[in-house]
Amino acid sequence: MTLQAGTDTALAATDHGAASSNDYRTGTAARLAGLPVETLRVWERRYNISETARSARGQRLYSDAQVRRLSLIKQLVDEGHAVGSLARLEDEQLRTLLPAATPAAPAPARPVKVALIGDALVRRLAGGGRELFALDIVGACASLEAAGRLRTSGAEVLLIELAELSDAALAPIAALRAQLGAAAVVLYRFGASATLARLRADGCIVAHGPADLSQLVLLCESARPGAPQFADAASIALAPPRFDDASLAALASMPSDLICECPRHLAELLMMLNSFERYSGECANRTPADAVVHRDLGVAAGQARMLLEAALERLARAEGLALPVADGAA
Repeated sequence: MTLQAGTDTALAATDHGAASSNDYRTGTAARLAGLPVETLRVWERRYNISETARSARGQRLYSDAQVRRLSLIKQLVDEGHAVGSLARLEDEQLRTLLPAATPAAPAPARPVKVALIGDALVRRLAGGGRELFALDIVGACASLEAAGRLRTSGAEVLLIELAELSDAALAPIAALRAQLGAAAVVLYRFGASATLARLRADGCIVAHGPADLSQLVLLCESARPGAPQFADAASIALAPPRFDDASLAALASMPSDLICECPRHLAELLMMLNSFERYSGECANRTPADAVVHRDLGVAAGQARMLLEAALERLARAEGLALPVADGAA
């Protein structure tokens, strides 16, 4: 693909793209329906499974409704039905075949609408790859300086690659996000910690690049508005530590006739988690966003600590070990 600096580029010629917001090519439709693309092609060839439209180049184009139908047929095939008999049924007839306890297949997740910024990034993604079925690339330009003229078809995520990330990029990224109403994923090779922190505080996802294709897809899916987030840490109740550091150190140094050293390793892991849980609670917060991140880290460490405490107790019972319990520990 040839890209002129400052010129918007639609990557419609790549096989992973969608012809419109409701038209998916075979590879994308198969991924959304949970099918291997080879299986879908066999179904079409043998059973004419869907009355699809065709692009100007003769490629099959599937609508949202047709993708839902494919997902439903796949669900029924998994239940033991023959695809040849299902292909002739209407959608309502298909739904009546579902087991009573099985809900109809939910609407599949659609590809993330992404606008690309960065010449090297555009060239790399133009080569395609199976992972990119999850992305609908709606526009691209060579540089952040040229991105002000970028016109996209409802981009949800800006995927930006900058070799050197400096404070000079902060204002253009913020302006472009406001202009397009999109989230941002920023890839960088070199950058100051303060600049990275400011981008993250502004709600951008920042990652050291270049990332491989599967990582890019995950980053874009995470950035899409409405993507699942971590559970609200404020709503999670954590039990206090069952073992303090002195108790765990005693366990780690306890002589054992066991062939494995799992008790010692578990005790050492718990000491590290106890320490990190305390550290995250005391870490300095420069912004409200920092406070939220550190709170979530502390909760994650606390949840991991509780799981390993329970595992240590099970191991102790199985091996007949006496667990030292700290004064005041539950």
